[in-house]
Amino acid sequence: VEEQRARWERKRSRTAKELLETEHQYLEQLDLVVTFFVTILKAKGTLKPAALETVFGPLESIYSASHVLSLHLEKGNLGPGLENFGQNLELYGHYAENLEQANKTLKEQLRKNKSFRRFKKLQETRPQFQGRKLEDLLPLPLQRLHQYKHFFRDLLENTSPDSAEYQKLANAVKSVSEVSWWVQDIIRKRENSLQLLRVQKLLKGQKTKVLTPGRCFIREGWLLVVPSKGEELKRRMFFLFSDILIATKPCHPLHPLNSNKLACQAVYPLHQCAVDKVFGHTQSQGGLLSLSFPHKTLLLMSSDQEDINDWYESLTAAVR
Repeated sequence: VEEQRARWERKRSRTAKELLETEHQYLEQLDLVVTFFVTILKAKGTLKPAALETVFGPLESIYSASHVLSLHLEKGNLGPGLENFGQNLELYGHYAENLEQANKTLKEQLRKNKSFRRFKKLQETRPQFQGRKLEDLLPLPLQRLHQYKHFFRDLLENTSPDSAEYQKLANAVKSVSEVSWWVQDIIRKRENSLQLLRVQKLLKGQKTKVLTPGRCFIREGWLLVVPSKGEELKRRMFFLFSDILIATKPCHPLHPLNSNKLACQAVYPLHQCAVDKVFGHTQSQGGLLSLSFPHKTLLLMSSDQEDINDWYESLTAAVR
């Protein structure tokens, strides 16, 4: 038991030391943005208050919370320091929610606002920046959140459950996990919106509405459609979403406007679809899937065994 305790203590001290060292580095980087951008921009009025608020979000509050945390860590107050810091972690969620708009506003201001463009360039040439741009520093809080998750968990795992600090560390781990989930969800939704937008732009015309609230992009790829009468196989590009499957074919390569686009051939709703493997259970070459809809059956084929299995899994999950 004594050996185990000593081992825990060594690991815990190592983690606490590393957390403090990396917190100092993180604070230095945040300080660059707060000192050389936020504070001066507020004083000079180069950016209007609304634009300033959007570009930097709650960065000053994040900086203050980290500063308080580092003071606790320097004194060795791990439990109270992290528990107190856990109450400020929702700032990171708000920061993540704002980040997309922040990047958009920053680009816009750089395009329109000549004095801000000059100011940014000048600040970034300071030796403290070491060649880094403002754009490199703005995503730092989200990268740091990911590191907190691992540090806090390691500290908890190497703290004896009988210790007075155990519950405080457990609270900090709970807070960081909840905020991480929140941030992950924001990132997933953003990536999904970008996928929907990309597919919408790939399709010729506006008849097929891909951008629908609640719809999730799952996958895309080429498959062969097996016709019911003995015609030859048709190669089609399919897009699978959480509620529909879209079949498309390339537009004519010489078309003046749509040469690199896809024409939508059919949209299949998945709520009344049944998926079966016709063959493809063996390790032979490829396989065939049957998709049954109320008024149509679609036979899809691929010569790649792994690919057809992946499609089967994705389609079954989407239908379910």
